[in-house]
Amino acid sequence: MSEFALRPGTDADAETYIRLIGSAWAEYPGIVFDVDAELPELRALATHFARLGGRIWLEAQGRGMVATRPMREDGAFEICRLYVAREARGTGLAQALLGAAEAHARAEGAQRLVLWTDTRFEAAHAFYEKAGYVRQGAIRILDDLSKSLEFRYAKPARGLVVEALDAAAAASAERRLSEILIACVEAGASVSFLRPLAKERARAFWKKVSAEVAQNHALLLAAWCDGALVGTVQLQLDMPENQSHRADVAKLLVDPAHRRKGVGEALMRRAEQAAHRLGRRLLVLDTRKGDAAERLYTRLGWRRAGEIPGFALDETGAPHATVFFWKEPMA
Repeated sequence: MSEFALRPGTDADAETYIRLIGSAWAEYPGIVFDVDAELPELRALATHFARLGGRIWLEAQGRGMVATRPMREDGAFEICRLYVAREARGTGLAQALLGAAEAHARAEGAQRLVLWTDTRFEAAHAFYEKAGYVRQGAIRILDDLSKSLEFRYAKPARGLVVEALDAAAAASAERRLSEILIACVEAGASVSFLRPLAKERARAFWKKVSAEVAQNHALLLAAWCDGALVGTVQLQLDMPENQSHRADVAKLLVDPAHRRKGVGEALMRRAEQAAHRLGRRLLVLDTRKGDAAERLYTRLGWRRAGEIPGFALDETGAPHATVFFWKEPMA
């Protein structure tokens, strides 16, 4: 249970809403905060969201707020008006507010969670990305006094879902994927890196992957489990011209805290389906001999091509054999 006391917001809390939003916007030059001209709903925000079928919450001490409402498409709910007073940032209050809104949306049947955030709110982008949201769709242009541009972020709300990320989504997932990569390396995964893996190196790797996605040299798949971004795998598509019929499967990663939930299998099956749609008739991968991944690939029908002794070293310098697999992807 959250250590923060949250309560339903009411229309009587108008001054608190105005203070929270106005203070946050004042941190960014060029943003105009004119309640009567552009945001009159703040005078009766609880009624406003109730009319939309949504809800609003306020932290008991007035240090933060959040709202959510159903959207018209894809069974989606929008997360709205998440603001935290400067003095309460870094305390976990933002996470508690977001968690409350997401839990309510799921209880109401949400299949997808969506939010919009100003392109200037970089700290907010980092916060949402760590929570598993990725950029999706075009930038929204608002006809307001601040000449606002907004990014759309989204993620699946429930269940185990695997999706392909475009270049914008891949770039926005770099923070969370870096955390997963570091955790997997620390847990002993053989994925080309040695432990301890620095954040800077992990982030640089995912920036390279994002660039490959933008160039159509790689397909990046991500897996969410009940709204948490927990795994990933890649199809490397940039092959020599005499091997344009094949792709390499690379960097199957599942957050150690979310293993044994079928995430790895879901990623691999989706990778096969994607390869089939792309006309890649042969898939190749490798893994360290004896790892759990070897058993997974065998169970999924991958055929063993052979092994090379001492192919890779661990952080102590000890050599390990690597096993190579291949498979003709199924639809």
